[in-house]
Order: sequence, then structure tokens, then C-alpha cells
Amino acid sequence: MMLIDPGGISLLSVQRNCHWFLASATSVMLTVGLTAFALAADASKWDGDNRSAVRLIAGAFVGEDGARIGRAGIEIKLGAGWKMYWRHPGDAGVPPSFDFAGSTNVTDVTVMWPAPQRFTDEGTHLIVYKDRVVLPLRVVPEHAAKPVTLRLKLVYGICEKLCILAEAQSELLLSGDTTTHEPALAAAEARVPRKARIGEGGRLSIHAIQREMGRTGPRIVIDVAAPAAASVDLFAEGPGSDWSLPLPQPISAEGDLRRFSLDLTGVPAGVGTSGAMLRLTATADREAIEVSVPY
Repeated sequence: MMLIDPGGISLLSVQRNCHWFLASATSVMLTVGLTAFALAADASKWDGDNRSAVRLIAGAFVGEDGARIGRAGIEIKLGAGWKMYWRHPGDAGVPPSFDFAGSTNVTDVTVMWPAPQRFTDEGTHLIVYKDRVVLPLRVVPEHAAKPVTLRLKLVYGICEKLCILAEAQSELLLSGDTTTHEPALAAAEARVPRKARIGEGGRLSIHAIQREMGRTGPRIVIDVAAPAAASVDLFAEGPGSDWSLPLPQPISAEGDLRRFSLDLTGVPAGVGTSGAMLRLTATADREAIEVSVPY
């Protein structure tokens, strides 16, 4: 199977637990005949079918460090039982790949990732979104006073019993005005993990980390502090998309502390770990944080 790198267009050949098929034009419906220019609207047309569909939604621009920054989102709706993958898919899967190269008056687009959820299927641990998700976008115009036209080509893996690669295209003119999608964008932005440090106080924190030798090799043990009634989870990523860290596994819970174990495996062949930083994402109900720690 060929994996598409979410950070670019390179392809990685890997073995996975499920069979993938590139959806044909008849099975994943592409929007026919995108207009020659984007019409001013709050959202583009949906592109997809009853398994998954994609559109762009617009939000009000904001001022940031003296610049005018665009706000938008990629809204993806998934059919019953279908899942799509986070930026790190877990044990298997294809993360989304974004192409904004056809956009007009755009110098940079940053995709933000709301907190995902863990899904386990016959011992395979996946990191996914279900039902409906909005990935917020931060859009930097080349000329602040001119209109911005956002054009997206998206390739993303979706799974139910069958796993396929889906494709979508969307185009939207961003006026910068307030739109009807402000609540959805604000809710998605609030779910993007905030950056924190080890031991920082708050309702949710990564309380402590220690390195030790496990049964099969080195591991780190992570204590996550959160209210006792909260549903807590933890995800780990390496410094590059070629790293394949396993999902941290819960090993104990006592009061407001949950303990997870992360086996230090999945390092690419020939890659040194000196100075490497891992990214840990902790979630507790509707809150999420992101902490960087040394390997």
C-alpha cells in the first residue's frame, strides 16, 4: 500500500493490516466543473458521497501581530461507521494530505488539528475522527487588502469494513466578514490542543514523566492529571512523519492521576535519537494539551 505524507507529496510504502483501494471517480464523487472563479459565500459545495464529503467554510478575519489573518475550515462529514485519520493515524491508516497550491493571494495555510479519539479494532489501535470534524485553517494573505481565494485538493483515508483513499476538491472566496460558521469554527479551534509544559497547573496537565526499562525495552511512563470523572487519553508522535510510535497504553488510574506507558519503538532505521523531541497530546473530555519532551 502507498501512504501519502500529510506534510507533502512523498509516498511511503508500508505494510498495513487492511486492504486499501483508490476510490474511482464513480465511487467517490468529485464536484463536477468547479466555477472559473469562486463566488462569495460562507461555504463551498460538498464534494463526496454518503461515506464522506468535504467542503470549505469561511470565518471572519482577525488581526494578529499587525497582520490580517484569514480564518477558514475544512469540514468533513462521515457516514455511519466510517472514520478518517488524525495527522498520526496510529497502528495503520492514511493521514490527510492537503494541497493549497492553486489558491490566489495566499502565502501560507496552516492546518490545525482538533483533539482526536482512539479506536481499537481487533488489537489495532487507530487515532481517528468520526461523524463530523472541522479542521481550522489559518490563512496568510499575500496582500491584506485584496480578496483571498482558497483552493483545496484533499486526499484522505477513510475506513469502515473497507478502507479506501478518498479525494475531494473545494474552492471558496474568503471575504473576511463574519459568517454563519463562526460557532463551528470557534468550537473546532477550542478543541485544538494548547501548548503546555510538564507540570503546568490547570484542569488538565502532564504531571510527570520518567524513563525506565520495560519488559521489551526502554519506555517512558507518563502521569496525566485530570479530574477523576474525566475521560482521559494520550497520544504520542515523533519529530517526523516517518516515525511510527505506538499509542501510549493506560496502566493505572488513581484519583486525578492516570498513568500511561509508551514503548520507545518505531524510530526510522538509521535515524539517531539524540536531541529528538516527542510530542505528547493529552485529552480530557473537551480539553486538550500538547507537550514536547525529549526522547
